[in-house]
Amino acid sequence: MEVHIKVHEQTASVEVSVEVGTYLDRAAHKTENLFHEQRRHWDGREFDEYIVAHECSRSYYETPEQWLCHKETLLEITTALANCTEKQRKRFLLFALEGLSCSQIGNICGCSKSAVLRSIEAVRKKVKRALQTG
Repeated sequence: MEVHIKVHEQTASVEVSVEVGTYLDRAAHKTENLFHEQRRHWDGREFDEYIVAHECSRSYYETPEQWLCHKETLLEITTALANCTEKQRKRFLLFALEGLSCSQIGNICGCSKSAVLRSIEAVRKKVKRALQTG
């Protein structure tokens, strides 16, 4: 499988295995989703969903210092999520990582849209607190 990669502002064609090609394709889609997430902040969503999504996907060209910072932040987020109830955690991750709406999550979880919103807000507060104190 041939893929095109950008190295030092120049595009190069490289032959890779199907698995690597699939991984790179998923990474490109994830990066695109993160850009969409950044643009969606005008709708009132908090920035922590972006942080969660960003920290859960690894950068391919980060320095050791960046890697360590990401690891620490991910640990803080993971700890905050561990302090949430299972329902809160599931609803928040469906919202933050899968990009589902509160109505969609409500249909999946069998609860109301407002219950989903309360769960998301509760997790947001815990994640914010963890990131501010961490």
